[in-house]
Amino acid sequence: MILKTSGRNVIRFLHTHIRFQTNASHIKSLINANSRVTVPNRNMVTLIVATTADPASINPAAALLAKPGWTTGPILPPDIKSFTNKQTRSIQHDRSIIKEDDLDLRWEEATGEVVDEVIFLSRHTAVSNRPALTVHPIGVLHLKEGESPPQGGKPGWAALPNPRIGPWLRLLMKMAEARSLVPEFEITLEGTHHGPITSKPTMFLEIGSTEEYWKRQDAAQVMALLMWEGLGLGGGEVVGNWNSETGKRKVLLGIGGGHYAPRHMDIALKDDIWVGHLLSGYSLPMEDPTQTKPNPGENHIGGTWRQSIKAAYEATKAAFPGGEIIAHLDHKSFKGWQKKAITEFLAEESINVGKPNDFT
Repeated sequence: MILKTSGRNVIRFLHTHIRFQTNASHIKSLINANSRVTVPNRNMVTLIVATTADPASINPAAALLAKPGWTTGPILPPDIKSFTNKQTRSIQHDRSIIKEDDLDLRWEEATGEVVDEVIFLSRHTAVSNRPALTVHPIGVLHLKEGESPPQGGKPGWAALPNPRIGPWLRLLMKMAEARSLVPEFEITLEGTHHGPITSKPTMFLEIGSTEEYWKRQDAAQVMALLMWEGLGLGGGEVVGNWNSETGKRKVLLGIGGGHYAPRHMDIALKDDIWVGHLLSGYSLPMEDPTQTKPNPGENHIGGTWRQSIKAAYEATKAAFPGGEIIAHLDHKSFKGWQKKAITEFLAEESINVGKPNDFT
């Protein structure tokens, strides 16, 4: 989670770990290699995005590139380096991770390949400063047209949630526990927030929550392993490919609660459950009806909460074709009038609502 965009823009490496220097040298050797890759047309590829301006972004990328099979790829204009391994493309720029828009479409235009999904690597910040490894979808669904998103994206927009979010959260939990990062690090989802703008299924993988932890190489190594194994780069089975014709098809649409979605987390950790958008309370602005004067004949609970729910549902539905999208409400986070309005709106939109036991 980003609390201050400026923090992302100004962060620079003040002290670099020796292990990171080694990984950086490996990247440099790839760039200087004589052999170049001829990119075939119309491949379906995964795009991994990192920025050198953030140690929690570039360190996992460097750790991933230190594994076998990587070769240098084309330069994405104007100056973005790329590396290739099977159907995965890792790119690196030096700007804010939340401000560099349309990288998926720009890659397609430059290479002729088709981007199937986008995975961003980033730092996470939190008021608590608690160490955390997080996974989340992106979007700024609640902003009104004309408002300026402080952390990238565009008003009313929700990226397609990457279907890997649920399976990779569970895999990350296992990996972190096996490497003794738990309980020091919390493994958690985050609510949908921030940019950049993308058109393909997207997810963020983040390391938090202070500079000390952004630079932690053990955390970077776990994130790199998550991508390595999750994408099948090591030769194993790919984790998190959506197929509505096989396996379970229930997809969580989380509504309400705090930023770390604790009650939605309980469902997301269940085997075979898929995760779509997660709308925290701040993404559901609702005007108290006792404080406003309704217009005759209109539903008088104002705010952009309907816009948020509809955008989240439509994006989740598009990301999981053939899936059974089920909204789960964090009931304790709502006042009575809020819960009534939301449940009535969900019924009007024919969006199914479920309890935790319905996600089995």
